[in-house]
Amino acid sequence: MFRRRQQIQYKTPEQILTMRKAGLVVAEVHQAMRESAGPGVTTAELDRIAEQVIRGCGATPSFKGYDIGNGPYPASICSSVNEQVVHAIPSEDAVLKEGDLLSVDVGAIVDGWHGDAAITIEIGEVAPELTALREATEAAMWAGIKAAATAKRLGGISSAIEQSVDASGEYGIVTGFGGHGIGTEMHQDPHILNYGRPSEGPKLRPGMALAIEPMLTLGSEDTAELADGWTIVTDDGSAAAHVEHTIALCEDGVWVLTAPDGGVEQLGDAVASAARAE
Repeated sequence: MFRRRQQIQYKTPEQILTMRKAGLVVAEVHQAMRESAGPGVTTAELDRIAEQVIRGCGATPSFKGYDIGNGPYPASICSSVNEQVVHAIPSEDAVLKEGDLLSVDVGAIVDGWHGDAAITIEIGEVAPELTALREATEAAMWAGIKAAATAKRLGGISSAIEQSVDASGEYGIVTGFGGHGIGTEMHQDPHILNYGRPSEGPKLRPGMALAIEPMLTLGSEDTAELADGWTIVTDDGSAAAHVEHTIALCEDGVWVLTAPDGGVEQLGDAVASAARAE
């Protein structure tokens, strides 16, 4: 069997600067989501707020109209609650309640370049195991991002995520979905598994832009797709968490394009000088 050669898009420093602008729009949406999400709020209302923020910044929603063969996606965010892992469509019927775990995924386009990131938000007071799940997912993402600064191959990122999850506790790593390259398209090569060996995958090189995107569950890693053709849920009904950042590999480190501080607080010496200079 012949394996398709991955078509990785390498960005110039100027192109990465434009992606940073898109990333900051995404970060602004996330802040609006943190401020707006609460008991009694519908996910449709959150979607309207997100689109207002995106367009108010002079950007375009990446998700709205995006089509992977099952019809255009109808919203500007994915709003996945509890057992919903990813790609849940906002709805007036989806009313958030105390104790829910909400994942909001959003993308924005500036001058043809994409930013993409996700956060998981606790709605009111949640069960301790849900807080632990969110924290473990965030820790796994940052472990992968830190590994990107020193790893030789893409598998180094995947392996770091998996090791972080293993150290955090008994969580399922969703296997059917993962991170991806990003640039003039929202989803590009390479696909980034959230598990693997450091020796696997293409070599990491400056100019790569990657979305690091772990998804963990409190139970099985198996998932199912709902009849809407988009929403992915855990097969056993267990809660899930999903976080994501878009990063750029620079000559002197990693720049987290969708983090307001560029990753300075989390990455320390591994952060690129472009992030430190902001």
